[in-house]
Amino acid sequence: MGIVAGLDSAPDFTRIVVCDADTGAVLRQGYAPHPVEGRPSDVDPQAWLLSLGEAAGGGLLEGVQAIGVSAQQNAVVPLDSQGNTVRPALVGSDKRAQVAAADLIDALGGREAWAQAVGCVPQAPQPVTKLRWLVKNEPDAALRTAVLLQAHDWLVWQLLGRPVRRTTDRGGASGTGYWSAATGAYRTDLVELALGHQAMLPEVIGPSEAAGTTPEGLLISAGTGETMAAAFGLGIGLGDAVVSLGASGSVMAVHPEALVDSSGMITSLADATGMHLPVVTTLNAVRTLRGTAELLGLADLEALSELAMKSTPGSHGLVLLPYLEGERTPSLPHTAGTLAGLRRESMKPEHLARAAFEGMLCGLADALDVLRGRGVEVRRVFLLGAAAELSAVQAAAPAIFGAQVVVPQPADYAAIGAARQAAWALGVSQGSLDPRTPPAWQGATAQILEPGEELAVGQAVRQQFVSVREQTHPNAFRG
Repeated sequence: MGIVAGLDSAPDFTRIVVCDADTGAVLRQGYAPHPVEGRPSDVDPQAWLLSLGEAAGGGLLEGVQAIGVSAQQNAVVPLDSQGNTVRPALVGSDKRAQVAAADLIDALGGREAWAQAVGCVPQAPQPVTKLRWLVKNEPDAALRTAVLLQAHDWLVWQLLGRPVRRTTDRGGASGTGYWSAATGAYRTDLVELALGHQAMLPEVIGPSEAAGTTPEGLLISAGTGETMAAAFGLGIGLGDAVVSLGASGSVMAVHPEALVDSSGMITSLADATGMHLPVVTTLNAVRTLRGTAELLGLADLEALSELAMKSTPGSHGLVLLPYLEGERTPSLPHTAGTLAGLRRESMKPEHLARAAFEGMLCGLADALDVLRGRGVEVRRVFLLGAAAELSAVQAAAPAIFGAQVVVPQPADYAAIGAARQAAWALGVSQGSLDPRTPPAWQGATAQILEPGEELAVGQAVRQQFVSVREQTHPNAFRG
């Protein structure tokens, strides 16, 4: 079919990959940081265009027939009736909006009402919550807001020359807090609840549809959020889950239907293919390892991993409940971490190091079980993040998760997913691809780890963790 490009506008940078449309092979790539210091909560979206232009320099896009756009989620760009930004985009996790989230939950009648309405309970980062914050703190800007776009919507609109029609996709829309993955429709009443008045919302187009064509004839696909683009770039499907190891952790899986969860533990997102992507978040993943490394006076996580490997599964009975920042899964916002099983023989640095890895992985296994408990099939677990390369993680994860673990080689999966979406839209426009079946690109190069004979040992470690959790926080997963 030719060549396509995928653009990922992440919180800190723009990355572009140019791929063969038939195989997905990466032919060339570009990169540029955003011209913004640090990670502010307010960003002029022109910064995204500036780094896009720099990343695409040197003829990178020469010969490209279609482009897909992936961008950071949770950014909301408020525009006036002329299409100009009312104020800088509200981006990131934005803790200043926590009070606004609580206000919105109460205003609709509680967590269950939100879960039923849009498949998620408002959190500080979400666009719907940021709109409520805007009303409370910048009422003039809120009044002038006539159009609401997310980062990838705004970039697609700019690339197309700011046409009258503005579009988004199911994946991006599902993270706003005012679109339901279950019904496939906006809840405009929730926009009004948050913003105080109605605003124009982008048209939600299908996964293989094009948003439009530039005057130069370049096809622009629907675009999507970074999470959905990365899942699409990895090539995950039914039976696959993705565990991301950042400071906090997230577990997501492909599922054929939207899940409604009144506890708020599951956020019901849509993916970039027409399926669903339920997500469960933990607040404590790699921050657990970093805290333990600091406590033990170790230089880095590699040193912590080496030390942990000197212990044995079960850490001589030492169990760490890693709720250092409180926890979201289970919902224990005001708790602290717990170290249990202290005996003279277990009070050694290597056992604490091992307990940190096991505690982090068992916390993520709890999140996986939230999905399994709702009928989500998990046969393979894709493990992402720099910590996935650590030997202590790789040694323990398959047996604790009770599944084959896939550790993909580091790559720009969000940009690759965006390029794959572009190839799909291009193929459909040329009549060579089915609008229901994405192009079959080569999967990620990966290391495969099997639980094998360690499965029973891993499940014993898991049971030890669950016992301590139940003693310390009885019925935490049953409200």
